Amino acid sequence: MYMQINMKMEEKNNEIVSAAETISVDYEEILQRAVAVIENARTSVARHLATTASNTYWEIGKLLHEKKLESKHGSEVVKRLSSDLKERYPKMGMSPRNLWYMKTFYERYNGCDLKLQRSVALLPWSHNILILSKDLNDSATLYYAQESVAKGWNRDLLLNALKLKMHETHALASTDNNFSSTLPATQAQYANEVFRSSYNLGFLGVTEPILELELERRLVEKIKLFLLELGKGFTFIGNQHVLEYNGKEYRVDLLFFHRKLRSLVAIDLKIGEYKPEYAGKMNTYLSILDRIEKSDDENRSIGIILCAEKDNVEVALSLEDMGKPIGVADYQLIIPKEELQKTISAEIHSFELEQAVKEQQKKKEDVK
Repeated sequence: MYMQINMKMEEKNNEIVSAAETISVDYEEILQRAVAVIENARTSVARHLATTASNTYWEIGKLLHEKKLESKHGSEVVKRLSSDLKERYPKMGMSPRNLWYMKTFYERYNGCDLKLQRSVALLPWSHNILILSKDLNDSATLYYAQESVAKGWNRDLLLNALKLKMHETHALASTDNNFSSTLPATQAQYANEVFRSSYNLGFLGVTEPILELELERRLVEKIKLFLLELGKGFTFIGNQHVLEYNGKEYRVDLLFFHRKLRSLVAIDLKIGEYKPEYAGKMNTYLSILDRIEKSDDENRSIGIILCAEKDNVEVALSLEDMGKPIGVADYQLIIPKEELQKTISAEIHSFELEQAVKEQQKKKEDVK
């Protein structure tokens, strides 16, 4: 009888535990979906407010334009208008300077493509003032407006992007990858920021044709400089990295890990021009990496084929149906003077820091 009671109690406890787990799982889903709804609503409200403000400023700017008010002849009118509007609407930013910006805003975008008008209408007013102050063409303005909305840039981030002239880099860079079709949207967007379509390997000091293994050897010897060229976030794992699978052995030329992407990055070096079969080989490497080396908390492995030359049409066709995220980049072996100076300065700075650390450690040891 006691056994029957115990069994019933165990069954009851199991039912309670099972119910608790179900509730826990359901709650997590409910919480995640609720957060998503709220975040989407907040974004929509912010965009609606920005659009409403932009429409208001557009109409006031149009009014000032139609009345043909200029800074020389209409300054007193604008000052008086500012004073009266601020008295009625003290929190709407109706300063004389802002009123002139409203006029500029209308004159700049009146008659422009509707896509451009709608894009700038979604921006906070401070972003619009900043863009207006830079005297950009329509293409550049559209780029910064769309990037600001898509990536949630605040004013400081937009300012940095303008200083870096990111629209020029964006125009020059070709995608040369299939990230958009093989990675989640957010990760694909970030991967496109991390990986470039061209790299400068002038720091290797190559003055004559070399074999792929020699190119690899020189890169490994100067891995610090190569990491600087790749950009932030890369950690070097090794070269000629061995992958054993299904009784066969494969070797990855260079293997890295990118901290923010949370992905293994395989680089295949080629001394000649790009060939479509390289993509198939890289696809195999990535499949094996994902199966035997990728951790559960990591994202899909990414492959970069680094070659001397590439045909963008051929690259696009060969990557179109590949299932793994692959990019193709070319490299230059002669480094421009400006880039050389930057590289040397960075290396000197790195060396000086290392020396300073060594001296501090030596002093501590001497004290002991």
